[in-house]
Amino acid sequence: MLYKLLIGFIFFACSAEVLSAKTWHVKPKSDLSEIKKAVEMAADYDTVYIHNGTYFEDLITIEKPLTIIGVGKPVIDSNGGDEILIVASDNVNISGLTLQNVGVSFLKDRAAIRLVEVRNVVIKDNILKNTFFGIYLQKSSHCKVISNTIIGDAENEINAGNAIHIWKANNIEVIDNMVSYHRDGIYFEFVDQSLIRGNSSKYNMRYGLHFMFSNYDIYKNNIFQHNGSGVAVMFSKQIKMIENQFKDNWGGASYGILLKEISDGLMEGNIFERNTIGVLAEGANRIRISNNNFINNGKAINIKGNCLNNEILSNNFIGNTFEVLTNSKSNLNHFEGNYWGQYKGYDLDKDGIGDVPHRPVNLFALVTDKIPAANMLLHSFLVNSMEMAERMFPQMIPEHLIDKKPQIKPISHDSYQRTQ
Repeated sequence: MLYKLLIGFIFFACSAEVLSAKTWHVKPKSDLSEIKKAVEMAADYDTVYIHNGTYFEDLITIEKPLTIIGVGKPVIDSNGGDEILIVASDNVNISGLTLQNVGVSFLKDRAAIRLVEVRNVVIKDNILKNTFFGIYLQKSSHCKVISNTIIGDAENEINAGNAIHIWKANNIEVIDNMVSYHRDGIYFEFVDQSLIRGNSSKYNMRYGLHFMFSNYDIYKNNIFQHNGSGVAVMFSKQIKMIENQFKDNWGGASYGILLKEISDGLMEGNIFERNTIGVLAEGANRIRISNNNFINNGKAINIKGNCLNNEILSNNFIGNTFEVLTNSKSNLNHFEGNYWGQYKGYDLDKDGIGDVPHRPVNLFALVTDKIPAANMLLHSFLVNSMEMAERMFPQMIPEHLIDKKPQIKPISHDSYQRTQ
């Protein structure tokens, strides 16, 4: 009984505190024209409305639970100076602001909005322009970054920051943001049990998503397009990669996604289209790669010999120059039930499965991997002769890397149909 009374008292006290909250209105040329002053004057759980106008301020530290709402997308301009909003309290909400012109620093990762060791913070519907780092979370949990537009002005990687940078955090949601023209669009390091969903990450200098030492995360329904090297997921486990689009990551060292030292994950329902390499796997183990579409890539999958016990099932390989490449004569991964655009077999019993196994590794692909300049011979008489030699002497390519049940027709995937 005493326990229930105590809980009731705490609930009543918290409710009373919220109900007694005040509102503050910051307007240019008014008695309250400084955001920093309004934040200092406000009490716990108050709401600060920032009205349309331009405010030249930086280093605004929020050390109490507050809601900060922009009215008419007011501009807070650091004017080449330091960080703008520093959140050092739980239960803060920031929305509707335009933040811009944070200065580049080689001593500090300056950001438009920085969260430091906090919980239950929501950053939503803001516009960030030329802010070095955009939104930076460190040692925080149960926070949400939703529907923000973050546009950088990076000219090279040295003086560029990341749009959304998260370090040592858990239970974070990054949803429906648009990020571009930074070093990395989204950066996760030591971030567990978090969600990246519905984001568009384009035209970033290095990675659309840079993901390291993070476990039990999901990224779903994102678009990664026209980034320097695509996406890198490294040194992590139990990652689900579902229904994303990896497109137009093209260049000498580019790929849709790099899987490096990653284990026990799922890659399903994704589209890999017009990348130099769709999937580059190094030290990837026990990953299920299924129901994806590999369309018009240079190399659809480059899977190294140190990749073990992966399952490549029910994918479509359509219009790729090379379907699979490996640097090993052995194969410890399982390929089955995929549709291969380069399959030249037949289906006499009309069961939809090729009667002859398919060997997706092309001898000429191995040659070009060692000698890139050999690509100029593609479709030449010499290459056609090599293909004939492969069929006569299949021991020239990895003996066990075969699909025993190649599909005769493309497999119907919802994600594939959306591109038609």
